[in-house]
Amino acid sequence: MTTATAREAATALFEQLLSGAPPNELAERFDETVDWYIPGDTAVVPWIGRKTGRAGVAEFYTQLAQGAEAKDFKIETIVGDGDRCVVLGSLRTGVLATGRDIETDFAFDIEVRDGLITRYHMFEDTLTVAKAFESTPN
Repeated sequence: MTTATAREAATALFEQLLSGAPPNELAERFDETVDWYIPGDTAVVPWIGRKTGRAGVAEFYTQLAQGAEAKDFKIETIVGDGDRCVVLGSLRTGVLATGRDIETDFAFDIEVRDGLITRYHMFEDTLTVAKAFESTPN
């Protein structure tokens, strides 16, 4: 992997993700010691939480593909450069088990070292995500 800024690494990751790359290929963009975290109720949403290493990253993308269908993913802006950036946007994802959609804004906090992602924290509306897993709306 070549040396890249956080902005370049984030852009390349999301382009590769949207092109349908398999989980193991996506995981190669991450350092083995990546600090990966997506907050939320892991008892409800199987793919969120802390993940460890490239195997954990591949597990995330595998679980996500098995349980959800991406319907819309928009990056609105990337703030920062150098070794850290924040990616802001919105998404709409269908939960396969319930047929309900997750619609939320997001922010990714991404850091790189030697061209590999070392920090990947995603912030989204965790209540909206959890509610999409309910079998009946409240």
